[in-house]
Amino acid sequence: MIAEKRERGLVIIPTFNEADNIQRVIRGVFDQALPLDVLVVDDASPDGTADLVRSLMEEEERLYLETRPGKLGLGSAYIHGMSWALERDYQYIFEMDADLSHDPKHLPDLFWVLKDHDIALGSRYLNGVNVINWPMSRLLLSWLANIYARTVTGLPVHDSTSGFKGFRREVLEQIDLNRVRSDGYAFQIEMVYRAWKHGFRVREISITFVERRSGISKMSKGVIWEAVWMVWYLRFMALLGRL
Repeated sequence: MIAEKRERGLVIIPTFNEADNIQRVIRGVFDQALPLDVLVVDDASPDGTADLVRSLMEEEERLYLETRPGKLGLGSAYIHGMSWALERDYQYIFEMDADLSHDPKHLPDLFWVLKDHDIALGSRYLNGVNVINWPMSRLLLSWLANIYARTVTGLPVHDSTSGFKGFRREVLEQIDLNRVRSDGYAFQIEMVYRAWKHGFRVREISITFVERRSGISKMSKGVIWEAVWMVWYLRFMALLGRL
């Protein structure tokens, strides 16, 4: 599919030690036959993730790599990628995990939602619970976290912590990316909440989330606590009109 650059999209994939997964994810994106480029933002993975991306770049001109000097965090990786995308005039900017938990086959649905909505959000909880291979404790934590975030902020989505989503460039131009404070899963809540409070239209589509096939989860107690207090910070800042 050929499209003018203004109609193209960019899929941002942050990585840290994703050598087992990254090439399959990238190939999966390009298999969708959409006008999409891919940017991998790698935080100096010691397992050679960046080298595997470079090897694919030799055969795929739509693939790009940005390397950073250390493990600087998920949120900052996405901010880096979003700024990179805006500088290059992409119309649609997507977030996607590198661990195969997000099926690239959902990308066409997200892409077409952005034709008449500002944010396309891949939801695990829109129609029941669509999560495979999570232990019950992890599933309950995620499900209750979303109820908590929705209750505190009033954000009208079922899966505000989803990391599989797309934005029209106008959303990211309106949000001051330099003021985004969170870095873990709270980053996902913050981005959608800021956009919603600016009046942008959010539409969820149902996806099936599959626990990573290899590698180690990046979940930690620090990530959880950041999400707990961040929703109150966002609500307070919204009341002050400072989002």
